[in-house]
Amino acid sequence: MLEIVVETENAERHVRPTAGELAGLIRRIGGAGDRFLIVQLIPDLPDVFLQVWHEAGGAWTLEHRDGGHGRHFGTAPAGPEDVLAAMTGWARREDGWDAGHAWSPVDTGPAVEVPPLALDPSDRAALEEHLGEVLAAGYATRAELAETAEEYLVIEDHRPVSRAQAWALADRMWLARVGEQVAWRGETDPERLTRAFTALEAAGLTARESFTCCRSCGRSEIADAGRPDARGFVYFPSQAAESAAAGHGLALYYGGFDGSSATTTAVGREVVAALAAAGLCAEWSGDPDQAITVTPLDWRRRLIG
Repeated sequence: MLEIVVETENAERHVRPTAGELAGLIRRIGGAGDRFLIVQLIPDLPDVFLQVWHEAGGAWTLEHRDGGHGRHFGTAPAGPEDVLAAMTGWARREDGWDAGHAWSPVDTGPAVEVPPLALDPSDRAALEEHLGEVLAAGYATRAELAETAEEYLVIEDHRPVSRAQAWALADRMWLARVGEQVAWRGETDPERLTRAFTALEAAGLTARESFTCCRSCGRSEIADAGRPDARGFVYFPSQAAESAAAGHGLALYYGGFDGSSATTTAVGREVVAALAAAGLCAEWSGDPDQAITVTPLDWRRRLIG
């Protein structure tokens, strides 16, 4: 798999595609509503990306940005195979991935100065504390973190944080978290959890991490989140992820789509077994009306973006 995220014009999001899957995405673009791809690294870094544009019957355009203002370049590749070679080389951090192309600077307009935040110290502390909690949970993208920064202190028509200021604050805190995770070694507990959820999904359950904001919203939406033939479900909302990141364990909610206690109990046993196979401990009484709690947890979820 490639350590990238690919976003399409038609709002698809492909996390860690294989080289073959990336090739398929590149070769298919050109039709209405599916004319470009934007590719970011994992973890996402501000102002670092590749993007390709192609409209059926027209030329190909490939661009890359490598840092701040003035570091945006474009070229006209011969076709999809040239794009694929450049993108896979870039994704693998290969030296010379950009060789063989005539790159020219792309004019993105003048640099924009972002005014410093003018917040009451208590408001700033509350905002940064909340953003820190979202980052620690580990599921937000940079865009979602910036949106949270912009909206968190809004009261009616009073918007003390502009969009540009929100992005600047979010990116500063994002990069600090990326720096912290460089020292992490090996598989983390959240990655073990993802491995368990992947196995449960493959076994016929709808398994979703950080799904909706709360338990009740998740329960009302989980039936539409997976395959129509799913036997049952397991999920935890974003509130539970933030609680786990704060050291309180992780509550998992599960059940069968037929609504029976017997199916819910069977799904619960399946979830506990998958967690154990991934190396995680679960507390559960066997009561189908009780959540499964994953504890203890060392919650260090690597950012994706």
